[in-house]
Amino acid sequence: MATRTPRDTPAESASSIQTVQRAALILDSFTVSRPHLSLNEITARLGASKATAHRYTKALRAANLLRYDDRTALYSLGPQVLTLAAAARAALPIVTAAEPFMDRLVQLAGQTVVLSIWDGESPTVVRSADNTDHLIRISVRVGSRLDLSTSAQGRVFCAYLPPDQVPALGKLLRRAPELRAELDWIREHGLSVNSPSENGLHTIAAPVFEGDAIIATMAIVGTSVDVPRQADSPMAEALLEITQDLSQRLGNNGAPHHIEAV
Repeated sequence: MATRTPRDTPAESASSIQTVQRAALILDSFTVSRPHLSLNEITARLGASKATAHRYTKALRAANLLRYDDRTALYSLGPQVLTLAAAARAALPIVTAAEPFMDRLVQLAGQTVVLSIWDGESPTVVRSADNTDHLIRISVRVGSRLDLSTSAQGRVFCAYLPPDQVPALGKLLRRAPELRAELDWIREHGLSVNSPSENGLHTIAAPVFEGDAIIATMAIVGTSVDVPRQADSPMAEALLEITQDLSQRLGNNGAPHHIEAV
């Protein structure tokens, strides 16, 4: 005899949907510029009573999606969010598509190769491929957020993203007018080689396009001695060739990319 599975009533289904929507709204309230929120701020964001907001924050804390600091009485995102973010990044189609191209570049350049995507505010590393043949290996942590103006990958995104997708760009250009000339140079040559060295390391980066839009950047990271700054170096040419091959696989026809000036 078949067993019938009880179904939720329309009211129960609507309640479940509202619960998920409210939990998502709370989690979405946290940003890089506002990583800590008070219960009053969460309540205002939720548009419900403080008791309701407290009930949701308690449930999210139990799931390790929120943490609470007794000293400051502020909430922040919990450790489980990092696990979910890592899983989400690993599932991105660009990561799967880029993997063989990155491995090929590691073999050609002999250096660490990094793939980053735009997270709405800055580049975020989604894959790093090390050169295991080196005695000293350079590793870049997946999930790292890169500086918008000083990192090579940040500059590439500034050069190719529409200005309205980079809200901080206008302020950066006013504060550092020389950056405008650098972005023009990147668009002309198709890569960034002039980013400042940090801790003895240097990075060169190039865009990856899906159709006509930039979807990621690929970069070579190595010591200042190993990674040259010349746009016509064999390493830079290998980076350009491989990112162009990947872009063609993603539907880019090689047409020039015109970005409206800020």
